[in-house]
Amino acid sequence: MSSISLKNVKKMYGNDTVIEGLNLEIKDGSFTVLVGPSGCGKSTTLRMITGLETVTEGDVFIDGVRVNDVAPGKRDISMVFQNYALYPTMSVKENIEFGLINKKIPKEERERRIKEVCEVVGLTEYLGRMPANLSGGQRQRVALARAMVKEPKVFMMDEPLSNLDAKLRAAMRVELINMHKRMGTTFVYVTHDQVEAMSMADDIVLMHKGKIIQQSSPAELYHNPNCIYTAQFVGSPQTNIIDGHLPEEIKLGFRPEKIKFREMEKEEGITLDATIATREMLGSEIIYSLDTKYGVLMCKSDVDMPVDSEVKIGVAYKHMYLFGADTYRIEFTDELKETISSVFGGARND
Repeated sequence: MSSISLKNVKKMYGNDTVIEGLNLEIKDGSFTVLVGPSGCGKSTTLRMITGLETVTEGDVFIDGVRVNDVAPGKRDISMVFQNYALYPTMSVKENIEFGLINKKIPKEERERRIKEVCEVVGLTEYLGRMPANLSGGQRQRVALARAMVKEPKVFMMDEPLSNLDAKLRAAMRVELINMHKRMGTTFVYVTHDQVEAMSMADDIVLMHKGKIIQQSSPAELYHNPNCIYTAQFVGSPQTNIIDGHLPEEIKLGFRPEKIKFREMEKEEGITLDATIATREMLGSEIIYSLDTKYGVLMCKSDVDMPVDSEVKIGVAYKHMYLFGADTYRIEFTDELKETISSVFGGARND
């Protein structure tokens, strides 16, 4: 297992700076996911750790050893790319085995590892096939197996499930979680998919424009976002943000599932008048868009209400976030509760 540390890392392409002053700590044995939109710097960060991209400034450490000048093949890292990068003239088995042969792993041990990993990713019946005769999803599984079979200290994955269908993608997420538990290896995983990030990671690094916005556990990221960007990136539908109604450019936020179809009791929060504009039935829950005088609010509920219904909705103070003019969280003081109550129609008990 290995810990990874990036210290004041900068990456430039020509005159363009894509990452500036990045400081990142990845714990030994963790399943860390770098998540964010396209172009946020997550894949570049991964490639600098592996050595496939040079660091313009700063340092990269693996197990406390500076590896800026260490060749990729000497870092004991396995990588799965977005593309398959398979050898077209080799069979599935030969592709998986190739790295083990280079490392001079005995044949009996190679066979054991290949058998085990192919059972995990569902490739046992395809070992004799050539890459050209595989589907895109099957080729991606070969790439996963080729990395897994090396049993590296660090296992890097750059959107490895993006070409799989939804059912297989969900199954592979479970398999990767189980694989991480069995191997105890440090996993670093890049994705733009918040579902993948939230379901697999024990540590999430949310990135935007080459910077780390928040690094925390999935639960902390969801329930305690440090800014509007985090609050709205994680969760579907997005966190509701009410802007322009509180002093000092303060913004009020709350998640769609925290809206209740009722007036708040015992003055524990705010009550708003709303009209149901649209509804989307998603099985066990329904997504509503609600027209209010403060703008459109999204609501997630198991209560079935018809479109055009005029309703009272309530949000408890304990489920609210407050953001300052810089979009970062601010303290929810008693004074601000009083202000919210007077503006939005609620009160609080002292």
